[in-house]
Amino acid sequence: MAEQIKKIGVLTSGGDAPGMNAAVRAVVRACIFYDIDVFGIYKGYDGLIRDTVEQLYVRSVSNILSRGGTVLLSARSDEFRTPEGRKKAFNTFRKHGLDALVVIGGDGSFTGASIFSEEFDVPVIGIPGTIDNDLAGTDFTIGFDTACNTAREAIDKIRDTASSHDRLFFVEVMGRDAGFIALNAAIGGGAVAMIVPEHNWSLEGLIKRLRKGAANQKASNVVIVAEGCHLGNAYAIAEQVKDKLDYFDIRVSVLGHLQRGGSPTTLDRVLASRMGVAAVEGLINGESKVMVGVMNNQVIYTPIHEAIKTVKKLDDEEFRIAKILSI
Repeated sequence: MAEQIKKIGVLTSGGDAPGMNAAVRAVVRACIFYDIDVFGIYKGYDGLIRDTVEQLYVRSVSNILSRGGTVLLSARSDEFRTPEGRKKAFNTFRKHGLDALVVIGGDGSFTGASIFSEEFDVPVIGIPGTIDNDLAGTDFTIGFDTACNTAREAIDKIRDTASSHDRLFFVEVMGRDAGFIALNAAIGGGAVAMIVPEHNWSLEGLIKRLRKGAANQKASNVVIVAEGCHLGNAYAIAEQVKDKLDYFDIRVSVLGHLQRGGSPTTLDRVLASRMGVAAVEGLINGESKVMVGVMNNQVIYTPIHEAIKTVKKLDDEEFRIAKILSI
């Protein structure tokens, strides 16, 4: 198989995540180390359709390790969802003589990679780049640690003003379908409560927790809200709480895309670098339609369909710890 892989394309797709550039850098340098030509595809799958492709060299990825975002740019491609669009993409793939594809992104990006691989018999390996940490087959996805640190730093600053004015803050973090950022931000930021999509916590339960905090004379109260929670967004929940507990001075802060940006942490840089090298080596060794992951500090390969379809669960032990520490 090693002799067959002579040219590899790499793209980033979907939402950007800190550490994507570190993964691109690792893919490029691993390719060159193994005497494989590597081509950068700009703006994700749309770049394959529109032929925004160029060969990359060692110096093409200089000084990008510490940069957030993605130098290859990203875009969501509706056209790639169609058979006609994927055919155009394959024509570009074939035009440049590519033998395999590395896709850095999340579940939507991997779904596209899997379909593309099936239709045109193209070897594909995915690298999990998403701040949500919602892909099975890896302990952490690229960008998750940085997003958690960004959220925690913001919460620390919010707590300063909350303490100064005896306020209750609802802080909304990203996590439309998964509460991993919210859970880690709650523990790391010392929140009194958190509301995540995975747990159907009632408004009454939240009110009870807040009353208990008030009885314990907490100087500040911060509630972490994942954007996809069942009770609504942070503003909606704040309004409901205000109706029940009108003695609180309530404020809302939505962190939004702030969590996607910034220089990646050391953990994300190392994780992305390991995964980038593993993706290239996996293709050399005949792996395809798999996602690279790191579990228990070991590199593993998980079939893409399993990584997408398997529901990754929040750690119940972390929930227990968060509850103990919230008093």
